Amino acid sequence: MENPPPLCVVLTTWPADSSLEPFARALIDARLAACVHVLAPGRSIYRWRGAVEEAVECQVVIKTTRDRVADVATRLAAAHPYDLPELLVCDAEGSRAYADWIRDSVTTDAAADADG
Repeated sequence: MENPPPLCVVLTTWPADSSLEPFARALIDARLAACVHVLAPGRSIYRWRGAVEEAVECQVVIKTTRDRVADVATRLAAAHPYDLPELLVCDAEGSRAYADWIRDSVTTDAAADADG
């Protein structure tokens, strides 16, 4: 790849009592993410609309490339049960083989579909 797109991870949280599997699978099926990693539920304490709130949430780590973030954000906004879902984008680097796997996984080329 001549100028490969930079890698990134998109972080969000999801209510522990709400299924996020359809959202995660949709990202993978649409080639917007190579992997959606869901961590065990934890407790979040935050300020929202002037009050301190508490919720049990799962941290979600979406492994993708910078050029796919806008589409990930659109899908997140449409699928998420919160009015304002977390959306943090962090630049990432990795081993060449792992980076290639992420890029190949989010490529929309017909050739990528042959990788199976």
